Amino acid sequence: MKKLFIVYAILLGAYLVYVYVDHVRETTTASWEAQGLRGEMDETYVMVTFQSGMDYWKSSLKGFEDAAKALNVSVEYRGAAQYDIEEQITVLEQVIAKKPAGIALSAIDPYELTDTINKAIQAGIPVVLFDSGAPESKAYSFLGTNNYNAGATAAHELAGLLDGSGEVAIITNENQLNHQERTNGFIETLGAEYPSIHVVSIRDGKGDRLVSRQMTLELIKEYPQLKGVFATEANGGVGVGEAIKVEQKIGDIQIISFDTDKGTLDMVEDGVISATLAQGTWNMGYWSLQFLFHLHHELTEPQVLKSRELAPLPLYLDTGITIVTKENVESYFAH
Repeated sequence: MKKLFIVYAILLGAYLVYVYVDHVRETTTASWEAQGLRGEMDETYVMVTFQSGMDYWKSSLKGFEDAAKALNVSVEYRGAAQYDIEEQITVLEQVIAKKPAGIALSAIDPYELTDTINKAIQAGIPVVLFDSGAPESKAYSFLGTNNYNAGATAAHELAGLLDGSGEVAIITNENQLNHQERTNGFIETLGAEYPSIHVVSIRDGKGDRLVSRQMTLELIKEYPQLKGVFATEANGGVGVGEAIKVEQKIGDIQIISFDTDKGTLDMVEDGVISATLAQGTWNMGYWSLQFLFHLHHELTEPQVLKSRELAPLPLYLDTGITIVTKENVESYFAH
């Protein structure tokens, strides 16, 4: 009789727990439906980048902040001041120690931050990656440009300017996954569709204007028939443009660059850079925070995806690109 009583007590307890959880779920759902998605101001989400003072991050941060206003939550911006893996790891560790509601991270290296990212996940802190990913980490999603396709787009654009033939070079960031993908898309598209265009050299501009400028000056001396340069990021594009101006090669060497910082746009307007690829950087920041908010509040529904058995969010969100030339550059300047 005593055993039967214990069994009934366990069943009753389980039922009460179920009723309570179901009530909380219904109350929470009703609250979202009545008020919209609204958090609390002491609910803090952090964006972490590298070379944190670059103009490039301003649009992503603006999107992050705009989402915060819509959701009634707080955000912070942190990052490595330099292009330094160890510094970004240290910054990320410091952010994790503060136990934020979520972290949006642009990874300086596709592999070196994996353990630290996983540490955050294990601590119950949602992490999404934007702009530059870490594919072996347990981060929930990557939001950014389809970089291989962007490289292919750059190849088509440059090929059109060169009438399908000539020597070209690439200035890139060799250690970043997004730049590796852009480079691969560019090279493979040229090889498959434009056999008379030859990539004569790939140089590491290290995301630095002065280094990229020097690399380009060396290229011009080594390859006097050089007709085009693809720069996979903004600082590199400006550095390439400066070298072209010094060597008085404007119009003789076509430049395809990336992003829409003011220095790049000025060079597009002046005809130094032939075209640049504008990324959906505001989208990266805005939807990163939306994803983190949904993860923090457990508002997602598990879904079966190809590379994981179950995932609460899409593993990848393409935020798109557009081609900016002298014809449409005016609309990209801040007004």
